[in-house]
Amino acid sequence: MTRTRAIDQLTRAGVPHRVLTYPADRVDGRLPYGEAVARLLGLDPRRVFKTLVARVDGEPVVAIVPADSRLSTKALARAAGGKRAELASPADAERLTGYVTGGISPFGQRRRLPVYVDRSVMDDPVVYVSGGARGLQLQLASPDLVGFLGASVAPLT
Repeated sequence: MTRTRAIDQLTRAGVPHRVLTYPADRVDGRLPYGEAVARLLGLDPRRVFKTLVARVDGEPVVAIVPADSRLSTKALARAAGGKRAELASPADAERLTGYVTGGISPFGQRRRLPVYVDRSVMDDPVVYVSGGARGLQLQLASPDLVGFLGASVAPLT
């Protein structure tokens, strides 16, 4: 089985999770990445969450939103108590997290950043996030995602 920092972190902490794999080379490039992954795995894209790196008033944060949604930078700024938010560049996101885009996990990041999760995370008891590499998704309980990350839950889409 493939090991990533995300999987190792959850395993060491005893957070129940399941690793799902998919053929990363078969992701449909005509769809947004998260939606294509959901389709490959036969999952509802509202339950597959993408991990985005943004900056609020210049400070890096992580935003986790459903794969079929768009992050509202205004909502993120509001949730973080800031005035302005913008998505980080892919290079900046990779540098801050230690993961490649398309495989950025909210777990095991190089640097611990404040995390904001869209409130829809609580709509289902189980959600899916990147496992830290293209081709890996993690299934875990919604409360475990929020609790382990110490995340703030707010409307972000």
